[in-house]
Amino acid sequence: MARVAVVGGGISGLGAALLLGRRGHPVTLYERDPRQAGEDLERDFHDWHRPRTPQAVQPHSFLAPVRGVLRSEAPDVYAELLARGAREYHDFDWFGEHPPHRDGDEELVTLRTRRIVLEAVLAAAVRREAAVEVRRGCRVDGLAIEDGGPPRVTGVRVGARAYPSDLVVDAAGRRSPVPGWLAAAGCRPPVVDSHRTGLAYLCRWYRTRAGGPRDPGRVRTGSGAPFALAGVFPSDNDTFAVNLVLSTGDPTRGALTDPAVFEAAARAFPATAAWLALDPEPRSAVLAMAGLDNRWTAYADAAGPVVTGLVNTGDSLVHTNPTLGHGVAFGLRAAQYLGVHADRVAADPAGYHAWTVRELRPWFDAQVTADRANEQRLAQGSPPCADRRAAAVAACAFDDPVVMRARAQVRHLVRPAHEAYGTDEVDRHVTAWLAARPDFAPSDDGPTRGRWEALVRGAGA
Repeated sequence: MARVAVVGGGISGLGAALLLGRRGHPVTLYERDPRQAGEDLERDFHDWHRPRTPQAVQPHSFLAPVRGVLRSEAPDVYAELLARGAREYHDFDWFGEHPPHRDGDEELVTLRTRRIVLEAVLAAAVRREAAVEVRRGCRVDGLAIEDGGPPRVTGVRVGARAYPSDLVVDAAGRRSPVPGWLAAAGCRPPVVDSHRTGLAYLCRWYRTRAGGPRDPGRVRTGSGAPFALAGVFPSDNDTFAVNLVLSTGDPTRGALTDPAVFEAAARAFPATAAWLALDPEPRSAVLAMAGLDNRWTAYADAAGPVVTGLVNTGDSLVHTNPTLGHGVAFGLRAAQYLGVHADRVAADPAGYHAWTVRELRPWFDAQVTADRANEQRLAQGSPPCADRRAAAVAACAFDDPVVMRARAQVRHLVRPAHEAYGTDEVDRHVTAWLAARPDFAPSDDGPTRGRWEALVRGAGA
C-alpha cells in the first residue's frame, strides 16, 4: 500500500484522505489552519475568518457526482450529511410528478447545503478513519525531491524535518505553493492555462422564520438582466442565499455591499423577489467575492510528468469560477480515482494526468467559454442571446421533461451539451414548443438599467 501525504485539508484534501484511507493506504493529512469544521455549524459558518477560502461562505449546490461518489465510497458520510440538514433536489421535482423513468434519471440530483456542512461531515469521517493521521496547525514548507528523469518527490518538509511518502497529493487550493517549490528545485514548470473571468459575486444568507412559509412554491431560482444575474440557493436547515452576479467593472458594484441596497436590487428580479417576500431573517452581511480565474494547472507537459511521486487535485488542479458549481464535483471524482489507483499513480502519475485531461478538462474548457460570454454580456449590458432557438432550448426545459433531462445531464456533468441537446428527440420537442409559441422572443425578466440605477441610488440615500 502506498504511503500518501495530502497537503491541504479543504474538501478535496479531506475527500482524498478519506477515500485513500478507506482503501487501506496510510495517509497523513497536513493542514495549516488549526481549526476545523465541527459541531457548531452556525458558529463555524458565520464566525470563522478564512481569507484563503473566500468560497467557504458563498452559496453552493453540489452536483450529482458529489452524491454519487459519497453514496458509493462513503455511504455513512452521505447519511450523516442528510442527517445534518442537506436536502436532495431532483431536477424533475420542478414538475411535481416525474416523467416515466429512464436509466440514469436517478442520478440527476442536487445536494442543497452550505459548504460547511459537507466539510464538517468529511472532517468527522477523516477523524474516525484509522488509516489517516491528521496534523492540523501544521504548515508544509517544501518537498523532498530526488534527482532523476524526471525528478521524484519522496515526501514533504515541515521545518527542518522531512516526512517520507510514496505519493504526495497537492490539495492546497488555488494559491498552492507547490508550483513554486518545484520551480525552486529546478523542475520543469507546471503547464498553467488561466483565464480571468471578470465576474463579481455578492450574496446574503437568510433563514426562513419559525412558523412561516419555507419556500415560495414553483418559482425558478434564477433571473437575469443585461448587466446582472440573480439567483437563489435553497440550502440546509431552513437557510437560503440570495446571489447577484455582475461585471467587476460595474460602477454600482461597491454600493451593493450595503444590505439595504443589495435587497432593493435583489427584489427587482422575480426569482429573488419571491424568496425575499417570505420575510426571512437575515443571517449575514453582504459577502463579496471577485478576481477569480478559471485555471488549469497540469503537473505534466508534452514530455510527460514534470515529476513523479506528486499529483494535484481540487483547486490546485482545476480552479473554476463558481457559476456552474463544478469544483467539489471535480475534487471528489479525483479523490475517487486516487483511492482506486493510488499504487499505480505513486509508481507513475502519467495515467492520472491522462485521466484528468480526458474526464475533467472538457468541462473546464466549456466553463471558460460560458464565462467569457457571460462576462462580455454583463460588461456591455447586452440583451439576451439573439438566437431564438438557443433561447428556446433554455426556456423549454421548464415546460418539457425531455428537454429538462438534457439540461440536467449537462448540468450534472453526465453528457456534454452537444450530445445532450443534439438528439432528434430534443430537437422535435423544442420545435413543437416553438410552434406553440409563435411570438416567443429571447428576453430578460430583470430590471432595466435605468431602474437598477434608480434602485441603487434610492436605497443608498
